[in-house]
Amino acid sequence: MFERRSLRWPITLGVLMIVLTVALTVGWVLMSINAASSSEQPSVYWTLLAVGSAFLALILTGVVTYLTLTIKSVNLTVRQSNFIDSVTHELKSPIASLKLYLQTMNRRSVTAEKREQFLRAMLEDVERLDQLITHLLEAGRVEKENVAGDQEWVSVDGLVIEVAEAVCVRYQVPLSIIRFDLSACEVEARRMELSIILRNLLDNAVKYAGERPQVSVQATVVDERVKLTIADNGPGIPKEARRKIFGRFVRLGLELERQKPGTGLGLYIARTLVRRLRGKIRVVDNETAPGTTFEVVLPGRAAERPAAAPSTAKPLPTDEEAA
Repeated sequence: MFERRSLRWPITLGVLMIVLTVALTVGWVLMSINAASSSEQPSVYWTLLAVGSAFLALILTGVVTYLTLTIKSVNLTVRQSNFIDSVTHELKSPIASLKLYLQTMNRRSVTAEKREQFLRAMLEDVERLDQLITHLLEAGRVEKENVAGDQEWVSVDGLVIEVAEAVCVRYQVPLSIIRFDLSACEVEARRMELSIILRNLLDNAVKYAGERPQVSVQATVVDERVKLTIADNGPGIPKEARRKIFGRFVRLGLELERQKPGTGLGLYIARTLVRRLRGKIRVVDNETAPGTTFEVVLPGRAAERPAAAPSTAKPLPTDEEAA
């Protein structure tokens, strides 16, 4: 409620100021025209009309600019508040879990099976913390234009499979949930930056996919540009939010009601790095099925070699086979 009010008051005040300024401008113009038409020296009134209208136009421009900047500032404050809530939750949950497991192992004797189970759970918590810290560090790093390291021709198809395997291991899902349609292609980039882009997009695709996750990745070369498409079968993103989600700290919905972990930095990092590589990223309509489809277009070229293929991936089952 406080966040809504904090945004409502600047908008209300700004609209009132705009209305008053417009009303004052109209009144000033009408009075000046009336005075000029009945005066023996109309040039004086026309001069005053021009000067006064210019000043009122400047005031109106200032009011609109102030209102716009205030709304942006309030929205940024709300996003930062959501980000703090998210990071606090992401830090406290695994730390509390680690503390509980360690206390249990320290205070009582546990069987070898239980100890192995605890260690696996603790490793998952550590990986969750590592992912959070990595995102925070990457968000600060991408703000700097001068990044160390020379660009090279990176195999997109090979890197896609490498990143996909790592993401599937993290979420403990088989690589077979991802369908690959990859052409042999290369992009001139820093390998680490391209890896971050792919990891953030594939991480989102697997994390927000449906109960029976299905993800498809396609890479093609069109007119000396590599087009990469990553689609999932999740709930999708509303059209009105498709541009907003690439902002910093942006996550859809209320922070305390979310089921999925995250910081709202992944897509911001991906967009920043894509732009640095002179490319474009957007959300496109998925015409064949529900879900979200991200499209990344980067300057690149076809590679004169066979396309890379996952060694352990299996075709996704059809709907009839799944039934």
